[in-house]
Amino acid sequence: MSIKPFHALREKASLFIRRHRITTALVVALFLLSLPYVLTSAYHLRVATLVGIYVLLVSGLNVIIGFTGMFSLGHAAFYGIGAYTSAMLTTMAGWNFWLALPVAGIVAGAFGTLIGLATLRLRRVFLAFTTLGFGEIIRILILNLRSFTRGPMGISGIPIPRILGWTFTGRGYYYLILVLATVTVATIYRMYHSRVGRALIAIREDETAASSMGINVFGYKVLAFTVGCFFAGIAGSYFAHFQRYISAESFANLESFAIITMLALGGTGSIIGPILGSTILVLIPEIFRFLMQYRGVIYGLTLIVVIVYRPGGLANVKGVFEKPKPPKRPGKGRFSFGRRRTVVIPGETV
Repeated sequence: MSIKPFHALREKASLFIRRHRITTALVVALFLLSLPYVLTSAYHLRVATLVGIYVLLVSGLNVIIGFTGMFSLGHAAFYGIGAYTSAMLTTMAGWNFWLALPVAGIVAGAFGTLIGLATLRLRRVFLAFTTLGFGEIIRILILNLRSFTRGPMGISGIPIPRILGWTFTGRGYYYLILVLATVTVATIYRMYHSRVGRALIAIREDETAASSMGINVFGYKVLAFTVGCFFAGIAGSYFAHFQRYISAESFANLESFAIITMLALGGTGSIIGPILGSTILVLIPEIFRFLMQYRGVIYGLTLIVVIVYRPGGLANVKGVFEKPKPPKRPGKGRFSFGRRRTVVIPGETV
């Protein structure tokens, strides 16, 4: 079956959205705002909220992998740092959620800065292994620092957010994550289309060329890593107060693998990609509940298929999984000056 009709349909849809941006934005906003009243089931509303959490996580990782070309395999560690920071501040120190939320993001971002300063001079594969090891270190620390994290028992009784005397319910949680996800996507969109975003893309394409143009490669890498970890910390803080119970198992390396798979499926380096990937890979396991025990297998197969057959993801953009084009060999191009050839023209010989 030919895929050309699907490409044509995608191009028409993209053209329509570009021509009617305001109308499209209003329709999407109206749909998202009315969703809690359409999804009357508390379970369905919870799934929609989980989609929003992963949009934050995958969008933050997109800054690291999609924009800058760095491979981080331990993103769940910063997710866990944000969750445990917020949980400990609110349960042990008596902080308010609204104070703990930004502090959790800042703490996760600070850890990202420290890891970046120590490791971002490494090449891709070594950086990936380093972040993978850091994720395992954080999990072990959570299990062993019992006086702070309560070890394998986790932290329970995390307070529900309140605002002006109103306690959050299912709809309140949904609208809060909708605001957080919207702010995150808008911030990353502005970053992508700014001087910083252009510098990050230049680094992704060719570090040597970017450096020769005066771009501080190491500084921008650290910045991208910090920003991505900050949004992971924000997502972790929200998750802790949404779940009201956290443990080390929620932030294992399998979670990092899931986040990377969502990014690859949606499309690295695109704004819409994290939204598409998060939505699909959160909904599919929930729809096919009998396959939940094969969740890791599904993520692995998805990642393999995307990298081999659709490296641009659903957004079909050039990202880090695109295969580099081999250089043209001398004498094989349209205009070649490698060897003299005899060109026969009717009526004469040159």
